[in-house]
Amino acid sequence: MDKDVRRGSAEMTAAMLISGTIGWFVLTSAQTVTGVVFWRCVFGAATLALLAALFGLLDLRHLRMKVMVLSALGGVAIVVNWLLLFAAYPRASISIATMVYNTQPFMLLGLGAFYLGERITGSKLFWLSVSFAGMIAIVSAKPAGAYEPSDYLVGIGLALAAAFFYAIAAIVTKLLKGTPPQLIALIQVITGAVMLAPFALANPLPQDETQWVLLIVIGVVHTGVMYILLYGAIQRLPTHVTGALSFIYPIAAILVDRIALGHALQPVQIAGSAAILLAAAGTNLGWTIRSIPVIKRETERSSS
Repeated sequence: MDKDVRRGSAEMTAAMLISGTIGWFVLTSAQTVTGVVFWRCVFGAATLALLAALFGLLDLRHLRMKVMVLSALGGVAIVVNWLLLFAAYPRASISIATMVYNTQPFMLLGLGAFYLGERITGSKLFWLSVSFAGMIAIVSAKPAGAYEPSDYLVGIGLALAAAFFYAIAAIVTKLLKGTPPQLIALIQVITGAVMLAPFALANPLPQDETQWVLLIVIGVVHTGVMYILLYGAIQRLPTHVTGALSFIYPIAAILVDRIALGHALQPVQIAGSAAILLAAAGTNLGWTIRSIPVIKRETERSSS
């Protein structure tokens, strides 16, 4: 295996494992969603600026008005995405919120077709149908444990909305092709800190050391370090490898939810989650119906 691919794979794996644990940190911090996202932006901006400066990743020659405006707009979308996703965790569980959030490739598909004129193929429509079937299965399930049915549905709605705003941020980022991604991320988190400061600072600050430690970890590790690892991986890996390794994130989130919080998925929720992940994999990896691994093997067996 090529040295760059090995390093990129390690970076992508680490970034996805870090992402998969953020739900536990958010819930354990016992802070308001606005407070968590604000401090994530503050500590994340400081970490990104420091790491980018140390590794020479920032090229301020790209800092033009168009870059600043579009990055700030993307920052608003990504911050709203965080607010909605974090609000979904206590209502529908980390597992379900993360699975529903993984419908984002289909949000991006629709926005890409509408704004960028990208073509929607029959295979993409097929995967969209599989994902929709998975969503129906999850929505139809009765929430387990202490989750109220009304809260469960609200949580699913929040996770869907979070996926939509993530797709908006991705579309905006596509318009900034050629701009260093670390610079985009830095502008985004600075935008988020400015945007949320009036709301977050109007509430009492965290009262104990544990809460501060959790918020610092979310900002430093889950934002600053994770973004550096993620962008380093994206620059080194082929697209299909990046897409394949991205599924470590939801799997890690399910394991954290099960081990740390004791939340187990019901059979219908597992089936729905599997359908969404399969559909997202098919979309990200460019599978056609004939190229699905199981179908491909059966086709090759029957033709031999």
